[in-house]
Amino acid sequence: MLYRSLLRPLLFRLPAETAHELALHTLSLSHGLTKVLLDERYKRSPFGKLKRFGLTFSNPVGLAAGFDKNGIALESLATLGFGFIEAGTVTCHPQPGNEKPRLFRLPLDRALINRAGFNNEGAKEFAKRVTNHKPDCVLGVSIGKSRVVDVENAVEDYLKSFELVHRVANYVAVNISSPNTPRLRELQHARQLDELLRALQKRNQELDAESSGRGGLPILVKLSPDLSDDELKSIVEVVQRNNVAGLIATNTTTDRAGLQTPAATVKACGDGGLSGAPLRRRAAKVIANLYNLTGGSMPLVGVGGIFTAEDAWEMISAGASLVQIYTGLIYEGPTIARDINEGLRRIVSREGFVSFDEAVGCRAKELAN
Repeated sequence: MLYRSLLRPLLFRLPAETAHELALHTLSLSHGLTKVLLDERYKRSPFGKLKRFGLTFSNPVGLAAGFDKNGIALESLATLGFGFIEAGTVTCHPQPGNEKPRLFRLPLDRALINRAGFNNEGAKEFAKRVTNHKPDCVLGVSIGKSRVVDVENAVEDYLKSFELVHRVANYVAVNISSPNTPRLRELQHARQLDELLRALQKRNQELDAESSGRGGLPILVKLSPDLSDDELKSIVEVVQRNNVAGLIATNTTTDRAGLQTPAATVKACGDGGLSGAPLRRRAAKVIANLYNLTGGSMPLVGVGGIFTAEDAWEMISAGASLVQIYTGLIYEGPTIARDINEGLRRIVSREGFVSFDEAVGCRAKELAN
């Protein structure tokens, strides 16, 4: 309540990216304080330990990639009650991203538009920093294509990033779906995706043999919400063939239909991916389609427009066994993971399910339509 009534109005007076950087750097400097004040209060395991693709999660609510690209505040973010954090997206080559301004708020829609373009210090610097500052939760690392690398040479670029973050990540998310890097989404085409995943899994097994022999790092793939049903079907065939551990759905959308914000204001923001509340139903439908296509056999991470426990419940009902938030954190504040976890516990009980896992996908057929 304090955040929404006092802090958010102050932050929203600043340019969106300035406010984001201020919040992130404040968190990076206050790990000791946030741990003392928040850690035990916000830690939640309402469903016990959850097993997903060989990892153990304290709760199903995670922070999506994009919030902490360079891994500067992971320890503090973990004290907010997240069951996992996905850092990045990082690229092999450091890059400044697109020209500013590149992040815009649409308060009437509880949404953001961003065209950041994978601005980050590079996978090598990220791994160096995180080596001694890992969060007290599962850490995923999102990797993407460097802008200076042509899409035809993307496989080698992804492999270099994968090698650099392999030792610090609990899982790696392959980002092939951002709309803000030219031609990146072409990698979702079946042939290109198959080539990329085969190369990553081969290197994954080689690195595993060189180190602990733990069976390889879980590799997940993050998908666009703008894919057709036929495209989703082709992708599922490819990821299953390449033993992908799970799918993340969805990234931001380029669609602007149905917004409450005046069209002129939206147009003035320019190109970029839309996230937040307008994406929720579309993302839930993609999750439901993926759940039905895989027969519930593959863990799905639902992301897009989750602000409340009811939003998270819809995604879980569609087939997500984990959920992620980003825009919701901007609008709802630092208690969001705690609030969603507590609300989910009540909802699962209300709906008559004995366990969390029993509830996953309970409305997948309905929500796919």
